[in-house]
Amino acid sequence: MIRIGIIIGSTRPGRNGVQVAEWVRDLAAEHAGDAADFELVDLKDYALPLLDEAVPARMAPGRRPHTRRWAERIGSCDAFIVVTPEYNTAPPASLTNAIDYLYEEWGGKPVGYVGYGLFGAVMAVQKLRAQAGPLRMADIGPQVALSLREDFVAFADFRPQESHVPEVHGLVDELLAWAQALGPLRAADRAAA
Repeated sequence: MIRIGIIIGSTRPGRNGVQVAEWVRDLAAEHAGDAADFELVDLKDYALPLLDEAVPARMAPGRRPHTRRWAERIGSCDAFIVVTPEYNTAPPASLTNAIDYLYEEWGGKPVGYVGYGLFGAVMAVQKLRAQAGPLRMADIGPQVALSLREDFVAFADFRPQESHVPEVHGLVDELLAWAQALGPLRAADRAAA
């Protein structure tokens, strides 16, 4: 079974990401049925400090216990849906920092995005897309853009418009197709490790 990690990219108090990620997980699981397992990956649970590994992830695996724990979690997934807000036109520093900790664990895996912000976190997602290619991730096209004005009450109580449901379904369908197609590449990478 394909394991899809739904990464909650914000760690700030009062964040909206948990509500959004749970909604995505529930819609995705119902839509995909037995084809995949969708698991929340909350950055808050990993308490990663600012990158504190002496050697870049591309050159050597991290040595610190928090890095190894994070690498094990990401390495166990076959694909990702990143749930991100937009802070000052960028993804949260917590998300960028978590991505920077690893290299091999991201490779050969597709990634899709669900953004939320005043304008759907479109600029934050563009920056994440630019980061995906060099990490050997397959950046898929569909994106769900949630507006704080239209999909939240008082910018905090998540009430998504019904029109987003087929968007999530389309993202899941494409993510599953890419995850299946990239299966041999992931298997080769794991065998070489």
